[in-house]
Amino acid sequence: MYISSQQSLVSFNSFALNVTAQQLAVVTCEADLEQFELPQDKPHFILAGGSNLLFCENFDGVLLKPELTGKEVIDDGDAWLIRVGAGENWHEFVTWCLAQGYFGLENLALIPGCVGATPVQNIGAYGVEVKDFIEQVKAFDLTQRQWQWMSKDDCQFGYRDSVFKHAFKDSHVIVEVTYRLPKQWQPVISYGDLKALTPSASASEIYDLVCQVRSQKLPDPSELGNAGSFFKNPAVPEAQAQALAIAYPDMPIYDTAIAGQKKLAAGWLIDQCGLKGRKVGGAQVHQQQALVLVNTGAASAKDVVELAWLVRTQVAERFGVLLEHEVRFIGAQGETNLDEMMLKYEHQALEAECGE
Repeated sequence: MYISSQQSLVSFNSFALNVTAQQLAVVTCEADLEQFELPQDKPHFILAGGSNLLFCENFDGVLLKPELTGKEVIDDGDAWLIRVGAGENWHEFVTWCLAQGYFGLENLALIPGCVGATPVQNIGAYGVEVKDFIEQVKAFDLTQRQWQWMSKDDCQFGYRDSVFKHAFKDSHVIVEVTYRLPKQWQPVISYGDLKALTPSASASEIYDLVCQVRSQKLPDPSELGNAGSFFKNPAVPEAQAQALAIAYPDMPIYDTAIAGQKKLAAGWLIDQCGLKGRKVGGAQVHQQQALVLVNTGAASAKDVVELAWLVRTQVAERFGVLLEHEVRFIGAQGETNLDEMMLKYEHQALEAECGE
């Protein structure tokens, strides 16, 4: 295990914000976790690829980062089981699967981050969610000091959600994910730009189109700091969706698995508010994709938080829909949210005024 103090996190968060962690502990093997002792006097947070995080301020504790790698393929009759180390790059893994003839993950190509983060977020794109392919997750419980092998049901997957964002967010370190990829592959081309493909489209054709579309629509984090889609697509009561459809006939509205609910496109709502290109300090709503907030090069964490607040406020005022951020907010003491950070900034401003 490698441990560093007052570690800059610029290269550990895809927003490329200039924040630090009191300590960063990098885990390279399972024995590291078995020997690691949780600090009793400071907070800790489990860091994966840093691609879906917003560090709102310097972190006053220990960041634990698993970087275990490796792949193992098992023939399970009607499917391939692939065990993958949590530190493997997700897009590179998807590309490798395609080259080996293991199909199913191609719709999830070019999503930034590591394998270990995929069950945490239950990543999804183009009509596919990773939960559809997860067989098992191996994690180390830091509190009980024991290994756990968790089934799909154990993970409690939801829309961009799992137990690892709730009950297990501070206790379970994911070291390995096992994916089940059926040998009888069926293309999923019913969503967005993939509808242009023919029913006989190959996995490679789907992969190529997904990569092309994502490259055109979404900024590369290595060139323009961002965390991908910042807000979740909101679910609203069907009656509200019907009323909005009357007022805005062009509004995209989607079915959900929950009766009586419809899902709206957060990016469309933001775009209709005329927010593309809107800036707060060095943070900006991306000019091509309204769902993405970017660091134009000199943004502070506060800039990004205040821009997110502006976006959410304007959408709520115009449409009566409250957006929920998909990006996880990390404060000095651990996970937080947009409302708590704005309240904290207000308190800090008042204290500064009183100090004067």
